[in-house]
Amino acid sequence: MHANTALQAEAHAAAIAAAAAAHVNIAAYKFITFDNTEEMRSLYQDICKRLDLKGTILLTPEGINMFLSGPRAKIDEFLAWVRADVRFADLEVKESYSAEQSHKRMLVKIKKEIITMRMPLIKPEEGRAPFVDAVTLKRWLDNGVDDAGKPVVMVDTRNDFEVDVGTFDNTVDYRIAKFTEFPQVIAEHKADFDGKTVVTFCTGGIRCEKAAIHMQNIGYENVYQLEGGILKYFEEVGGAHYTGDCFVFDYRTALNPKLEPTETVQCFVCRAVVTPRQQLAPEYVYEKSCPHCYGKE
Repeated sequence: MHANTALQAEAHAAAIAAAAAAHVNIAAYKFITFDNTEEMRSLYQDICKRLDLKGTILLTPEGINMFLSGPRAKIDEFLAWVRADVRFADLEVKESYSAEQSHKRMLVKIKKEIITMRMPLIKPEEGRAPFVDAVTLKRWLDNGVDDAGKPVVMVDTRNDFEVDVGTFDNTVDYRIAKFTEFPQVIAEHKADFDGKTVVTFCTGGIRCEKAAIHMQNIGYENVYQLEGGILKYFEEVGGAHYTGDCFVFDYRTALNPKLEPTETVQCFVCRAVVTPRQQLAPEYVYEKSCPHCYGKE
């Protein structure tokens, strides 16, 4: 069996086994002109309340972003309802599983942007950034070059504390504290990528898609986004060329390449990520302190 086919089969089998868990956790987004967010907010609130789903939905003029958790049947009913709106008929979803709902409450918010970048809004009608799927990216990373023979460089668009939980091997990490810092830093380092193929990535695809479009706008010639982000990569090919786990913004804190929750937690006080090793330190006291904030006012 071909290596990539074997990886996909293994990932699929793991997903089937995980499906026996009580709750399905979905992450999905789509950049699309969305001009009736106020009207739609109450409809989204009503169906989520009726289905007892938990999570967050962001409705913005540039599209939709959602993280939801609930039983399989209710998640499927919700997705069927969403896709009945022609604008979201092709909405792509990433899934993971857990014994409990991954969120504790349900919020439907109206925002200016799906993810704040403070650059001109993305207009998908004018074309999206090129993307590379997980299987193709793994082949590129196996070989060290893309299909045209150009060196491949991974650029992490996430915040520094997320990167610290896990990232692709040999990735470029600018230690940004928030996504609004990305446009300036990537413009300052444009010359570093001459003659190379750049692949931007993030947790689920939103930040890296915005990043790739911005990079095209400022003159990058060979830039792709990782389709579906790290979560889709884990789902399709596992953890090849990736070290550590993937930070997620819910009670699970981090998922391993099998999309299973790990022992990593966030400090209740300072919200810093606390690894299992750091939890052994005397400075870590549940809901009181951790090695990052111990002794600080």
